[in-house]
Amino acid sequence: MTTTEINPYLHGNFAPVREEITTDTLKVIGELPANLSGMFVRNGPNPQWSPIGKYHWFDGDGMLHGVRITKGQATYRNRYVQTQGWKIEQQAGKALWSGLFEPKQMDTPDGMSKNTANTALVWHGGQMLALYEGGAPHGIKLPDLQTIGEHTYKGKLVSSFTAHPKVDPNTGEMMFFGYGLTPPYLQYGIVSPAGEIIQTVPIDLPMPVMMHDFAITENYTIFMDLPLTFNLERIKRGEPLIRFEGHRPSRFGIIPRYGDNSNIRWFESYSCYIFHVLNAYEEDDEVVLIACRMSGSTVLEVDNSSTDPEANIPRLHCWRFNLTTGKVRDEMLDDVPAEFPRINENFLGQSIQYGYAGKVAKDPLPLFDGLIKYNLSNRKSQIHQFGPGRYGGEAVFAPSIGATAEDDGWLVTFVYDQASQTSELVVINAQDVTAEPVARIPIPQRVPYGFHAAWVSEEQLKIN
Repeated sequence: MTTTEINPYLHGNFAPVREEITTDTLKVIGELPANLSGMFVRNGPNPQWSPIGKYHWFDGDGMLHGVRITKGQATYRNRYVQTQGWKIEQQAGKALWSGLFEPKQMDTPDGMSKNTANTALVWHGGQMLALYEGGAPHGIKLPDLQTIGEHTYKGKLVSSFTAHPKVDPNTGEMMFFGYGLTPPYLQYGIVSPAGEIIQTVPIDLPMPVMMHDFAITENYTIFMDLPLTFNLERIKRGEPLIRFEGHRPSRFGIIPRYGDNSNIRWFESYSCYIFHVLNAYEEDDEVVLIACRMSGSTVLEVDNSSTDPEANIPRLHCWRFNLTTGKVRDEMLDDVPAEFPRINENFLGQSIQYGYAGKVAKDPLPLFDGLIKYNLSNRKSQIHQFGPGRYGGEAVFAPSIGATAEDDGWLVTFVYDQASQTSELVVINAQDVTAEPVARIPIPQRVPYGFHAAWVSEEQLKIN
C-alpha cells in the first residue's frame, strides 16, 4: 500500500474527498454578473480507494466538481465519473489497478487497463465528454454530472482520444487524435458538428511519443512529435518506459485539415516539451503556434537524473513556421513560469490579442498562486494574485452574454485557502484582472487540486 506520509499527492489539498454532495443554495461574496449564466465544471484525479504502490497524481479516478450560475445565484455538486474500472473497484471495495509507475496487477479483469476519465472536458454536439487520453471519452449528463457511459461514436472510434480535442467555433467540427505504443503511433480524426466521426487517418511517426496536446488553425492541424518517448526496450534494461531524450529535436507536423500522412509537412526545432497549447493561427505565409514550452520534462519519471535547471519550468513561447521557406522561429513571449493556458474559445484557431494562464508558484508541487493575462499584441501582461497561502487551478474564459470584444467576459476557477482549508469559486473580470474578484462563492467542501475545466453556457445546457 502507498505510504501516505511521504506522498504529497495524497496530502493537503491534493488529497481526495470521498463524499458526493449537492448544495442548492450557495453564499455569494460580492455579486455575480447578470451577464454570466451557465455551468463551470472541473475534472481531476480523486482515488476512490487507497491506491496500490507509488501513487502518481495522474492515477486517480476522475471526479467532476460543478458550479451552476444563473440569475445571480449558484449551486454546487460533485460526482465521480463512473467508468467501468470505477464500478469494478467499487464492487470489490478496494483498488485493483496500480498506477503509472507500478507493474500491472495480474488479477485485474481480463487484463484490461483502467480508463480513469480524470483529465479534461469538452462540450461538442450537444454532449459533455469527460476525457482521458488513454481511452475513450465518457458522456456526462448536465447539470447533474451523472455518467452516461463510454462514448465511442457508435463504435467508429478506433483509437484512444486526446484529452485536448479542438472545436472549430466557425464550422462546429471537432478535431482529435489518439496515440499509442504500437503502430500506427498516431491517428488523426475529425468529428462532424452533429457528433459523427467523418475521418480517421494514421500519421507516421518514427517512434511512440507522449503527445498530450495539439493545435488547429482555419485550414491546418498541427501535431507535436516531441522527444518525450516511450521505449519498451528500456524496461528490459530496468530503465523507465517513458523518458525525455534531450538529444532529439522537436518536430512539428502541419497537415491540411482534411489531409492525411501523404501531405503532412514536418518542421524541426530545438528539443523541448509542451504539455499545453494556447492557440494557433495563420498569418501570411506562416502558421503561428503559441504554447507553454519547457526545455525538458521529468514529471513522468520516477527517478530522474536531469541536470537542466530549466526542465519542467514552462513559459509562454511562440513558434512561426514559414510554409514558403521552411524556416522555423521560436521566441519566448514571457519569462514568468505559467501553465494551463486558455483563451476565449470563440476565437480558437484565429489570430488573438489575449491569452490567460495559471501563474506557477515557486514550489516543488504543481501549484498556481495567480493568473496571468497576456496582451499578445504589445507583449505585456497583467497578473491577478490569489493572495498569501491561496492557490488556484485552470481558469476558463466565460464570455459575457452578447459580448463582442475578445476579452469581454469572466475568468472562473477554484481557489483553495491553506489557512482555512476551504475552497471557493472565484469570478474575475477578464478586462480588469488585477482587481479583486467580482464574486467569490464558498464551496461547502474542499475541492482538491485538479486538471482541466470547461464553461458550458446556459444555451448549451438547454440542449444537453
